[in-house]
Amino acid sequence: MLKLLWEMAPCLIGGAVIGRWRPQWIAPLALPLVRFGVPVSLMGLLLHGGLNGSLFGMALLSVTAIALMMMILHWLSTGIPALGRADLQLGSCIGNTAYFGIPATLALLPPEALPVSIGYDLGATLLVWSLGPLWLNRQSKTPRTGERWRDLLGHLSASPATRGLLGALIVKATPWHELIRDALWLPSRAVIVLALVVVGMRLGDIAAQKWKGPEIDLSAPLICKLVVFPSLMLLISLTFPLPGYARQALVLQAAAPTAISVLLIAESEQLNGARPAQLILISTLAALLSVPVWSLLISPLSGTPGT
Repeated sequence: MLKLLWEMAPCLIGGAVIGRWRPQWIAPLALPLVRFGVPVSLMGLLLHGGLNGSLFGMALLSVTAIALMMMILHWLSTGIPALGRADLQLGSCIGNTAYFGIPATLALLPPEALPVSIGYDLGATLLVWSLGPLWLNRQSKTPRTGERWRDLLGHLSASPATRGLLGALIVKATPWHELIRDALWLPSRAVIVLALVVVGMRLGDIAAQKWKGPEIDLSAPLICKLVVFPSLMLLISLTFPLPGYARQALVLQAAAPTAISVLLIAESEQLNGARPAQLILISTLAALLSVPVWSLLISPLSGTPGT
């Protein structure tokens, strides 16, 4: 628990201070980091943790869990008004897996768990950018299907997880993969730290903005994201013959705070971003405590073998 706070909190807090007072620095730092630094970093981490076919199985498992959670949220929305809003439904199950969940995995779990986390991230990325806009505008009569498929392909190709996976597969096929793996290990960890700083800067910018929108209680979406969804993922993972570290990685990814992509999708669909922005900020701060608690709760799974 202390290790996670020690590794993540200073980066997020320092980035938030910079982002609040120097928001113009976000784009110049984030662009090269996301396009080049993070993919190379994930490539090195994947080579170190190992590549296997279960990565794609984890992607399918994440899609299944998110789809099931969306059905539960739709059912609960009749009695809880906040859960009836499409943007908050997305925010209740789509987490910041790339820039929060993966660092949490690195801090709390063995290297073998990293491909599980990246597989989860790939599945969640595919789902949110393909069906997220459709979910937000499911009552719209102009779905713009062609544009959304182009957006999906663009976001998947630009995703750090996708690029890192492709790079790792290419390097793995060369005779120098062990040398490259060892050379990338320390730079890979350093880039993840910088990515956390950039996330903190974006949160600082969100906190500084005057978001205009109707007041709404975010406690239900917050509980769903940080408590209910990880619990659901734990139950799902227990029904499959997975090793203990894989179950732990899946739960920690599910416990990640609301993803910034939820705000980006809402804004791209010309919807009010006030609610998802507030949920992102509050859930990220709360996750600094809730994720370590989840790590302690699921620690008995570490010795559970796959059967």
